[in-house]
Amino acid sequence: MLAIRGRRRRRGAEGEHSTRVGVGRTAGGTTQWDWSVDRTHPGRQAVRVTELNQADISAEIAAKHAEYDAAREKGMPPLDSPLIDFAPYRSSVLRHPTKNPKLVDPETIELASPTFGHRDVAAVESDLTIQHAGEPLGERMVVAGRVLDGEGRPVAHQLVEVWQANSAGRYIHQRDQHPAPLDPNFTGAGRCITDAQGNYRFTTIKPGAYPWKNHVNAWRPAHIHFSLFGNAFTQRLVTQMYFPGDPLFPLDPIYQSIPDRAARDRLVAAYDHELSSPEWSLGYRWDIVLTGPKATWIEPEGSDA
Repeated sequence: MLAIRGRRRRRGAEGEHSTRVGVGRTAGGTTQWDWSVDRTHPGRQAVRVTELNQADISAEIAAKHAEYDAAREKGMPPLDSPLIDFAPYRSSVLRHPTKNPKLVDPETIELASPTFGHRDVAAVESDLTIQHAGEPLGERMVVAGRVLDGEGRPVAHQLVEVWQANSAGRYIHQRDQHPAPLDPNFTGAGRCITDAQGNYRFTTIKPGAYPWKNHVNAWRPAHIHFSLFGNAFTQRLVTQMYFPGDPLFPLDPIYQSIPDRAARDRLVAAYDHELSSPEWSLGYRWDIVLTGPKATWIEPEGSDA
């Protein structure tokens, strides 16, 4: 894949040149392409490919955060959402929305939209460790919390879905082919309904970090995807929950696409010893706030990680 980002011309002793600059992907990660064509000699061209490494991405992240900090010093209010054109997250540059949202009739969409399922949500669906004949490998844990609105009120009877990699960092998906083992006793998907106080609870296995193709030696911090549907399919929101102290946080352009540190911190669950069970599982607590200045970050549509 090669996406053209721009064109520039230069004239020198050997004639006029046109250079295209783009971003592509190889087996090892994202690359920067410079494709030069000598217009004086149309058959002559040169391609220079530079692999993007972590130092390149980290420098871009630091520059973007410095721009944000400077804007904050000038009085700009804090941002609790990601920068959708965050260049270090390479695919967002290629796919982020460039036009205003289009108004649609929710009732018309729901005539042809997917449904939540062919049956009610069963209580056992919130336990991702009992879906197969054997027990999955990895660190068993409980993740619990509340779904709240911007005023701190509970959001009751809310469908919450989760999906995640296994303990080795591998998804059961045809596009995930990196050399980590699949676990025949772990599918990595579950769902539940919040109670009258907005509480949810899942039992699962702590996911592993995994590589992705944003740049050379790029790794995603361990995380769990959360989906919330509201009371209509058109209200679906998707976000990610992380674990405290992950050393990959400073290196991850998806996590760092949220320029405000406080907003990033709200994506990290807290270890809760009261949720832990002796000789059985650890516990993490994570509340999801849907609106307001302390809202949980929501993924842009089409995010691939």
